[in-house]
Amino acid sequence: MTRLTLICHGATAANRQARFPLDEPLEDGAMAEAPALAQQLPRASRVFTSPALRARQTADALGLTAEMAPALADCDYGRWAGQSIMALQQSEPDALATWMSDVDAAPHGGETIAALRDRLLPWMQEQSGAGGHAIAISHAALIRVAILIALQAPLSAFWRIDIDPLSTVRMTSNGTRWSLRFDRA
Repeated sequence: MTRLTLICHGATAANRQARFPLDEPLEDGAMAEAPALAQQLPRASRVFTSPALRARQTADALGLTAEMAPALADCDYGRWAGQSIMALQQSEPDALATWMSDVDAAPHGGETIAALRDRLLPWMQEQSGAGGHAIAISHAALIRVAILIALQAPLSAFWRIDIDPLSTVRMTSNGTRWSLRFDRA
């Protein structure tokens, strides 16, 4: 049996300003919140992090030594990186609507939601047979896709999942399929 705890990186200015992120640092508040989460984390045999600064800083704030895993990188938002959703609603409303309704569309010149799934799926399959407990620090978009993979749900459900900074999602695998796991509070 493999257990996987996915952790969304801590809050950044992009989170607070509803912007597509750049490779930016955590806000000070996120660093202060991390120790409380660290006390709740189960012991792990493997710890991975996205290469992004905000994910690496989250690992450090949690007191975890992590191996960088490129498969855990955030979605490539192309030319939209750094731009606010509100500004894009004004300047490119049709492109934004297309991206939010078609998992194969990339009007920003970056990565599609389907490509994000295709990048993550082999990593999840590799972890599925590894046994033990892994912790992975990544991004809301990637965690949404991981949930859809576990549920074998259509990618069109991507926009129906909200992931807050420093939130956790737990999964288990019997070596053939992933399941979501909900623990008692």
